Amino acid sequence: MTGYLYEKDLRQMKYTILTSTKHDETVRAIAERLGMSDAKLRMMLIRRFDMSLLENLESRWQMGQRHANDGDPVAEELGYELFTRFIPLVDTETMQTIYSDTTAMTQQMPFEEAIARGKARVREAIRP
Repeated sequence: MTGYLYEKDLRQMKYTILTSTKHDETVRAIAERLGMSDAKLRMMLIRRFDMSLLENLESRWQMGQRHANDGDPVAEELGYELFTRFIPLVDTETMQTIYSDTTAMTQQMPFEEAIARGKARVREAIRP
């Protein structure tokens, strides 16, 4: 019972972090980029990320915006490095599969359509 109360308290603390002004802006920006609601993203972040990762979410987001996937348009659109290295929402193997499939799709269909399908797969990978 002690473990359960501790976990429950931790969730409230995580929620408090994510609803602070700057973190809330970051969560909304990530949700918009992924094409999902900020409430669902917030719930997923509370389940998967530890306190340290949540505290650093804003700086990780900013660093990822500046330094992730320079030069590769498919990787940049999917957020390959952004969502595996800077904000680890998707494991590297899954993202590599999505990236490879999306890159192959860009040869067969318009770039925007291939990216839309790739982003849909990223959203599926993020959801529990």
